[in-house]
Amino acid sequence: MSLLLGCIADDFTGATDLASMLTRAGMRTVQVIDVPKPADGVPQADAIVVALKSRTIPAAEAIAQSLAACRWLKAAGARQFFFKYCSTFDSTDKGNIGPVADALLAELSEDFSIVCPAYPENGRSIYMGHLFVGQQLLSDSPMRNHPLTPMTDSNLVRVMGRQTPARVGLVALPTIRAGAAAIDEAFKKMRGGGFRYAVCDAVDESNLMAIGHAAADLKLITGGSGVALGLPDNFRKAGLLAETEADRPLPPAGGGAVVLAGSCSEATRRQVEVMRRDHPAFRIDPAKLAKNFDAAVAEAIAWGRQQAGPFLIYSSDEPAHVADVQAKLGRERAGSLVEAAFAAIAPALVAGGIRRIVVAGGETSGAVVKALGVKQLAIGPVIEPGVPATVSLGEPGLALALKSGNFGGDAFFLTALARLR
Repeated sequence: MSLLLGCIADDFTGATDLASMLTRAGMRTVQVIDVPKPADGVPQADAIVVALKSRTIPAAEAIAQSLAACRWLKAAGARQFFFKYCSTFDSTDKGNIGPVADALLAELSEDFSIVCPAYPENGRSIYMGHLFVGQQLLSDSPMRNHPLTPMTDSNLVRVMGRQTPARVGLVALPTIRAGAAAIDEAFKKMRGGGFRYAVCDAVDESNLMAIGHAAADLKLITGGSGVALGLPDNFRKAGLLAETEADRPLPPAGGGAVVLAGSCSEATRRQVEVMRRDHPAFRIDPAKLAKNFDAAVAEAIAWGRQQAGPFLIYSSDEPAHVADVQAKLGRERAGSLVEAAFAAIAPALVAGGIRRIVVAGGETSGAVVKALGVKQLAIGPVIEPGVPATVSLGEPGLALALKSGNFGGDAFFLTALARLR
């Protein structure tokens, strides 16, 4: 089996989202945590997704990590590369999407790629270059209050243009609807005209398939998971990918179950409230962590070990309260304290018999997975759009659902707990 697609994801939940999309489309996909070491070897897979935690770190560090992942995937024989970021384009005017994309193009000796975070199945669509969340412009959605990457401009041509010195253009919906050949011609014209990036409109799955088919000859694709829909077909047409069974069942992990919720997104806050109605819940207070970190973490662990059934530990809070905490502690310190707390709590709970874990929030997921020492994930069936069931490879085997803060219905935690075996 040769590696066809090498993927670099800027957070852990996004990585599982992309891996799930590729698995559903029939590619044997393995997710690896951080850039593997040479001694780790290359997993046997059609696609490998390297999960980084680079979305909100300084741009120079994000570039270094992404280039390391790209070089490892090149050495592993990848034919095409995919830079995956959030479907709400989570970033600031300093990056990290533009700077990383620029660095990857340079590494691959290429001069053109696409920008397409659209994911209509989860309510993310692009029209005339503007990103919508449901019926709201991105800039009108709850993402405008994100504590780390507030999105106050929905025009992706403008947003990407502030992150890169390169020219950014638009392939509008009429061209997208005309099909892959028309899109490919638009790419060629833009490339010839000195554009390095093409933002692609997409309002439904057929648009994403057409864009994916048109991107067959691009060495680097950038976007959300949705635009990967058409890529497996390209490999099949080239005779490189056989038909395989999608959504293969995962082995059971057994053991106790917990939900760890660090995201403060509106969707996660609703999910927290639904679970709190009928299940034990413990709230992590950043102020207590700042005052006596070890004592606050020990209290959470002791409480968790007393629970007989599924339970919730969360730090999610209303935007006004989050802003107040950030004003007192500083944005970076407040976030790092919460991540460190979950990173300390998760291994202690696993040592006590927990084997099924749902994590909400990309930063929280990254902290938890690293703390648990997970190196690779087998990807299983979808729980809800964008969130598959996974099982860690190695001992002990852990059943994990890593959820982007914005994803999932109100009862997602309960659904995920029922699906993780």
